[in-house]
Amino acid sequence: MKQLNPMQQNRSHRLTGGAILLFSLALSGGVPVPSTHAAALEELATPLADPLLARPPVLERGKLLPGERAPLTCSVSSGLPRQALSLADAIDLALCRHPQVQAAWAAIKLQAAQLGEARAAYLPAINAGIGQVHSKSSPTLESGRLSRTQYATLSWRLLDAGARGANHRAADALLEAAGASHDAALQKAMANVISLYFDAQSSLASRQARAQSEALARTVLATAVKREQRGVGSRPETLQARTFVARAELEHARASGLYQKALVALQAAMGIAADDVPQGLTLAPPDDDDPSELEQDLQDWLQQVRQQHPAILAAQAQLEASLEKVRATRAEGLPTVDLNAGRALNGRPDQPGAGRGARDTTVGISLNIPLFDGFSRTYKVRGAQAQVELREAELREIQTQVLGEVASAHVEAGAALRNLATSRRLLEAAQSSVDAISRKYDSGIADIVEMLNAQAALSEAGQERIRAQSEWRSARLRLLANAGRMSRSVAAADARP
Repeated sequence: MKQLNPMQQNRSHRLTGGAILLFSLALSGGVPVPSTHAAALEELATPLADPLLARPPVLERGKLLPGERAPLTCSVSSGLPRQALSLADAIDLALCRHPQVQAAWAAIKLQAAQLGEARAAYLPAINAGIGQVHSKSSPTLESGRLSRTQYATLSWRLLDAGARGANHRAADALLEAAGASHDAALQKAMANVISLYFDAQSSLASRQARAQSEALARTVLATAVKREQRGVGSRPETLQARTFVARAELEHARASGLYQKALVALQAAMGIAADDVPQGLTLAPPDDDDPSELEQDLQDWLQQVRQQHPAILAAQAQLEASLEKVRATRAEGLPTVDLNAGRALNGRPDQPGAGRGARDTTVGISLNIPLFDGFSRTYKVRGAQAQVELREAELREIQTQVLGEVASAHVEAGAALRNLATSRRLLEAAQSSVDAISRKYDSGIADIVEMLNAQAALSEAGQERIRAQSEWRSARLRLLANAGRMSRSVAAADARP
C-alpha cells in the first residue's frame, strides 16, 4: 500500500475538510447553487417523470366537464374580453383563475405522488457507495494507511400480511377522492360565478327599468307643466310630478350603484383584481324566453345527485381509504419476509481496512416477527377505526345536506317557473294601463294622481318581473350544481331568465 508523507497528508486533510464544509453550506443554503446545478440535481434525483404510471390521465388531458367535447384551455394572459362579457367567458375566467380550483388541481398531483410511493413499496431498494479512510497507528504517527471501500446493497420485502396492498388501495381511493374534490371545486366555482353573473344581469335590468321609470316621470312632468301653462292643470299637480321625478332619480341612482357593486363582485369571482377593473364592462343581453317546464321531476334529480354529485363521491372515496388504512395498520403488526443482499470490496462500510482486494458477498432472507410494541399497534388500530366512523358520519351529513338542497331547489324552481308567466302577464297589463291613462291624461280626461299611480304600478310590475327571473335562475342553478351537471355549455344553455 502506498504511504503518504506528512505534507501530502495535511493537504489531503485540508481538501477533504474544505469539500465537506462547502457541501454542508450548500445543503443548508449558505452557498448559492447555480440554477444549472439545481436543474442537474433535479434531473439526477428524478430522471423519469412517472416511472410507475401513478399520474391519472386527467393531469395530461385536462378535466372534461359534462356536456363538453374538449377540456378548457387556460392561457397565462387570459383576461376580460373586449366585447360584451358572456356567461361562458365569465366561467372560463373563473375556472382558470380561481385559487380553490388551482389548489384542488395541485391536490390531485399530490395524491398521485403518494400513489407512486405506495407502488414503489413493491420494488427493491438498491444502494451503492464508496468510502475512503486514512488511518494511523501509535506510537509512530509518521506513517499511515489509506483504504478505499466499495459496496452495493439490495433489500426487498418479499412477503407481508397485506400492508402494502392496503396502502396501495388507500392511495387509489385518496386519488379518486382528490379528483372528485376537484370536480366539486369546479362546480362550486362555476355556481358562484354564474350566480354573481345573474345578479349583475338582474341589477342591470333593474337599472334599466328605473331609467325607464325616470324617463316616464319626466314625460309626465313635461305634460303637467304644459297643462298648467294652458290653465287646464294646477300647481299642485306639477309639484306632485316633480316629486315623482325626484323619487325616480333617487331610485335610478341606487340601482346604478347596485349594478356597479354587482360587477365588482363578479370580477372578484372571475379572479380579476380590484385595482384592475376595466372601464365600460358590459354584459351580454339575456334571453327573455320563459321555459315551458322543468326537464325532470324531483326523484330523477335526487337519483342523479346520489350517483354524480362530486362531494358525495369524494366522501365515499375517503371512507374507502379509511377502511383500507385500518387493514394496513393491522397488517403492519404481523410478520414480514425480507431479502437482503450485498457485496463489498476492501471491507464493509462499517468495517474498513479489511485488506486490499478483500471481497465480501452476503445473501440472506430474514423473517421479522413483531412480538411486543407496548400496545402501540392496538391504539393505532383503534384510531384508524375511529377515523372510519368519522368518515361515515361525514358521508351521511353530506348526503343529507345535498339531497335536502336539491329537494328545496326543485320546489323553488317549480314555484319560480309558475311566477315567470304570472310576472310577464302583470308587466304587460301594467304597460297597457299606463299607455291608456297617458292618452287620457294628455287629453285632460285623467288627473295626475291616476297617472302617477299607473306609473308606480308599472315600475312595481317591472321589479316583480326581474325578481321572478332572478328566483328562477337561482333555483335552476342550484339544481344543476347539486346534480353534478354544471358545465360551460350546460350553464349557457340554461342561462335564461
